[in-house]
Amino acid sequence: MRFILFILLNISFINDCLGQKLNPGFDSLEYFELLKISAQQGDSLYNPDLPFPKKHNRLYRSPVMGLDNRWELWLSEDSIGVISIRGTTTNQISWVENFFCAMVPATGEVKLSDDFTFKYQLAEDKDAAVHIGWLTAVGFLGRDMLPKIDSLRSEGIKDFLIIGHSQGGSVAILLAAYLEHLQRNGDLSSSLKFKTYSSAGPKPGNLYFAYDFEAFTQNGWAFNVVNTADWVPEGPFSIQTTEDYNASNPFKLVDRGLKQLPFKQRVVLSTIYKNLENPPKKANKRYQKYLGNMIGNNIQKALPGFEMPELYNSNNYVRTGSQVILRPNDEYYKKFPETADEIWNHHMFEAYFYLLNGTDIPMDKIKL
Repeated sequence: MRFILFILLNISFINDCLGQKLNPGFDSLEYFELLKISAQQGDSLYNPDLPFPKKHNRLYRSPVMGLDNRWELWLSEDSIGVISIRGTTTNQISWVENFFCAMVPATGEVKLSDDFTFKYQLAEDKDAAVHIGWLTAVGFLGRDMLPKIDSLRSEGIKDFLIIGHSQGGSVAILLAAYLEHLQRNGDLSSSLKFKTYSSAGPKPGNLYFAYDFEAFTQNGWAFNVVNTADWVPEGPFSIQTTEDYNASNPFKLVDRGLKQLPFKQRVVLSTIYKNLENPPKKANKRYQKYLGNMIGNNIQKALPGFEMPELYNSNNYVRTGSQVILRPNDEYYKKFPETADEIWNHHMFEAYFYLLNGTDIPMDKIKL
């Protein structure tokens, strides 16, 4: 009996593996098609002249939820699902989500509304922390999304691509981490496979979150695509203090070392060290005050019942995911010049489409 059960389990495992259609690694054609899907979301970067996806059809567009968040579900001809996350809109509350950029632990819970407490895990590392504004998006979107994913799984669809541009790119990374840990904890089928493309996304969390995320996606399952002329991936504001280092670090030895010096040297070097150490710590507290607690206390107008969670004492944001770098050349700058009045010039879908053309991708007809 045990032998028969063993055989059946292995057959099931083999069938799951054979059923997988996604391949690891950055695929420029795959990303190109996903950009077309992302461009249909109708956010602040929408342009009706951009090309329409060729291989996918939209199955579902969610209602607007949370802080003006929305997602779409698309399906390809070969039955690969696409989860598309909308980026920043022209709605003021969508910008509030971006600037609500204090950090919270990557594992915990937050009361998002009167009837919804979001319990989440996005990392194993206890020191991992993420952007609170974009975490709220994951909470609302995930609640609407999971039944749709499960419905497709019951129809035999097990492969999903996740795409987001701009704000949507950062939410896409946090969403991918959330789905991964749902699978690890047995709350989502392990037969599902997710591959993530964050396009032009800002930094979603701290170094420990990046370590954690990149560890389980490092074999080609998550990419961060950046135009080096684009300012958006450089945000949010990042501050690194001595408290952001691993537990074993030389800064903990400073006080002991100073005590061993002669009095005059100790006073001088101690003053210098405090002048170097204290300003970033004070700046970190200011960011938490203004971009955390102050915004959080006012966000109840958009989210009745929202309760401000305890913040993580850091603002050390870093880029996350395997980096795919798109570098402009002279021809690019002729079409997308550096001008003080056009701050979105290098962030638009058009700029990313144009840079992808350097990878010999057929461009269709795009109005640039």
